[in-house]
Amino acid sequence: MSNYTLISIIICYLAILFYIAFLAEKNSKSKWVNNPFIYTLSLAVYCSAWTYYGSVGIAANSGISFLPIYLGPVIAVPLWIVVLRKIMRISKQHKISSIADFVSLRYGNNRFLGALITMICVFGILPYISLQLKAISETFEIMIDETSYVSTSIFDDTTFYIAVLLAVFAAFFGTQATDASEKHRGIVVSVAFESILKLLFFLIIGIYVTYYLFDGTSDIYNKISITPNFKSLTKINGLEDGFDWFFMMMISFIAIFLLPRQFQVSVLENNREKHLKQAIWMFPLYLLLFNVFVIFIAWGGKLTFGNGVNAEYFTLLLPLQNNNVFLALLVFLGGFSAVISMVVVSTLALSTMVSNNLIIPYGFLDKFIEGHPDKNSNYIKNIRRISIFCIIITAYAFYINFSIELSLYSIGLISFVVISQLAPSFFIGLFWNRGSSKASIIGIIVGFIITVYTLVLPFTIEAFTGIHDFTDHGLFNISALKPYALFGIDFLSPPAHAFFWSMSANVMCYLIFSLTSKGNYRERNYAEMFVDSRNYSSLQDNALVWKGEAYVRDIKNVLNKFLGEERAQRALNLFFMKYKIPPNTQMADARLINFSEKLLTGSIGSASAKILIASVVKEEQVSLVEVLKILEESKETIASNKALREKSQELTSLALKLKEANEELISKDKQKDEFLDTVAHELKTPVTGIRAATELLMDDDEMPSEIKEQFLNNMLNDSDRLSRLINNILDFEKLSRGRNQLNIKQNGIKNTVKQAIIGVKQLAINKGVTIINDNLVDFRFSYDEDRILQVLTNLLSNALKFTEPNVGKIIVEYKMINNFVEFYVIDNGKGIAEEDFDHIFDKFYQSKNQNTVKPEGSGLGLAICKQILEQHNGKIWAKKGNKKGATFVFMLPFE
Repeated sequence: MSNYTLISIIICYLAILFYIAFLAEKNSKSKWVNNPFIYTLSLAVYCSAWTYYGSVGIAANSGISFLPIYLGPVIAVPLWIVVLRKIMRISKQHKISSIADFVSLRYGNNRFLGALITMICVFGILPYISLQLKAISETFEIMIDETSYVSTSIFDDTTFYIAVLLAVFAAFFGTQATDASEKHRGIVVSVAFESILKLLFFLIIGIYVTYYLFDGTSDIYNKISITPNFKSLTKINGLEDGFDWFFMMMISFIAIFLLPRQFQVSVLENNREKHLKQAIWMFPLYLLLFNVFVIFIAWGGKLTFGNGVNAEYFTLLLPLQNNNVFLALLVFLGGFSAVISMVVVSTLALSTMVSNNLIIPYGFLDKFIEGHPDKNSNYIKNIRRISIFCIIITAYAFYINFSIELSLYSIGLISFVVISQLAPSFFIGLFWNRGSSKASIIGIIVGFIITVYTLVLPFTIEAFTGIHDFTDHGLFNISALKPYALFGIDFLSPPAHAFFWSMSANVMCYLIFSLTSKGNYRERNYAEMFVDSRNYSSLQDNALVWKGEAYVRDIKNVLNKFLGEERAQRALNLFFMKYKIPPNTQMADARLINFSEKLLTGSIGSASAKILIASVVKEEQVSLVEVLKILEESKETIASNKALREKSQELTSLALKLKEANEELISKDKQKDEFLDTVAHELKTPVTGIRAATELLMDDDEMPSEIKEQFLNNMLNDSDRLSRLINNILDFEKLSRGRNQLNIKQNGIKNTVKQAIIGVKQLAINKGVTIINDNLVDFRFSYDEDRILQVLTNLLSNALKFTEPNVGKIIVEYKMINNFVEFYVIDNGKGIAEEDFDHIFDKFYQSKNQNTVKPEGSGLGLAICKQILEQHNGKIWAKKGNKKGATFVFMLPFE
């Protein structure tokens, strides 16, 4: 493939990434940008060029020794639910913008510690970025078949221009906001897209090698198994190799938490904690898929090329060997994707650390112009942009001078061991409040010096001089000081050896100095908040220990400098409103100090924020006794607040119950009044009729016998009506008090249903309503027929009341279910209103959903039905969900 063609493809690919990032920034609130899949795929920034190319190289030369780098993260992932969630919450509460901010804040916002961590990260990640540039350069040369060409200057080196393009991408999408704690959705989505491509293309080349160039996994295994030293490639060789695996897994375990790019995507770019639930299984699955074909590609390349080519690039060389340029191009783009995502995210994270922990707090803080927040904002952005370009150019220089001599695998491990020096301060500090900044600084420096001596210095001397005396004989020819066999331990690989000694010294220094020297009050304060973050999360502003004198106007002037007057005033108004402080307050308290530092942290880092706020306040030293007292009071306040919240919730719940009970009593009272009014009216109507007819009969002796007989019949009907009403009330009273005796005997249910239908048949005919019962089977069992007849008659009467004239239809049916006979009365009437369902069986209750202007009846019918059925050990209910009409169901035990 020609040079220009490949460059054109690279530029087009970068343009696509720019477009994807642009769309993601434009739609930063949409679901396709904010979901667990995007978050998990962004975590795959862990899989850099080292994974894409280096793993195949180590698998070809050392067999399964490539696995520990992936087993460490897999072991770490289940702990994310506890550890990473805690880190996320602390970071969000304090507007953390980098791992340097996080660690330095834990130790009282220690400025020197933040700067030290930044320098460690830059020193550790620069070789890693150079590794990516090395991969681009060498794979580019393989694709254009110019492996023998050596560039004479940076201007004819394609790698330099690609590095500049990556710097432009990172600078454009990584520095749009001054507040570094804000999310970079464009970069995250583009990284997720690249993660899909690199996995897909790697799987394609794996399938191609395994099933096209060879006849499956068994074929490759059978052929490689007859080669010399095969057994050493497929097993752990003794206890020494076991220790090597253990330390390598520890290194990668730490790396998945502490690599700046991993902290950036896993903590700072996370916008929903719940995404962790999917990530803890999807990320290990991603790593598994990435490594399925590594060993088979390595063995396939070994069988094809032997030891004649660089094994790290078997994924490119195998398709090119078989004239499959298109597949080789896909593999190249997959590796290029791995490079881009790592370089962009790493430079973004490092530039924030460099600007917030080195450049701004050390010498540039006084350069900011008061009253010009826009200029200051641009100043901060430009510092970060320049930092991005400087980091990538420095990495390019490292690539030119050192990386050419080393493999991708060895460069990656150097970076991992250097970054691991942050582990004791980070992990122990999260769960142990005695850890001090002094201990952290000493531990990191000692661990770093040992790492440099045992790992970095040997290869640097060899790269510049080509002499191995230092490695072979040690410092001053003292054999115990051999860098790769310190104090006689010579069975570990150089990275594992360096990790063992540096981490041992680091942890020991951290523990000893933490126990022998206590941190100042500020350290103890933040230590308590970090360790006990769950209890302090709702009391962060109150929990800060601070003593001194500060004025609101001075703090406001500092905020105006970086946030602008409008934004600063809005933030202060929210603060005053939250804590119910008068807006004209002149003196600032600890809460405002803490709040102001948080506001500035995202823009200029925690160290610079502390310096700025400290410059306008008169802080007094707080004794350890006072610190402990304040912290104890804070804990008591938290406990008291919790108890008050619980009591408040109980009182609120009780108040709601009392309100509901009161409303129900009012409703019952109203229903009772309506019931008594109805009963009085119903009693008065027949009595009035009887009285009027009696007076007419008494006054008119000459009344014709026909009319007299009619009046007497009316009097008889009114008497019957009066009797029924009184019986109804008495029935309910007896049933509700349990004084009614049932007449239980064997009856045929078919006949009972028939009697009930006959009882209301004339009313149905008069209204034009059809009553249907198609049951052919009869069940004979024990029940009080009169009472069940009363229930059926009541339900049928209700159905008649609610159905429309001439179109109404009522269905009565019954069936046997689990030793119970269930009865259904179904109508096509108006149905039951939603608000009636919970009350229709209450006494005095009358539905407002009748086909009459005023509700009819006494409101006791369904209540009596419920009492009758409960005495039969049955029950009654109304079915919900009917599209039209109502369905009443009651059941009786079949005995």
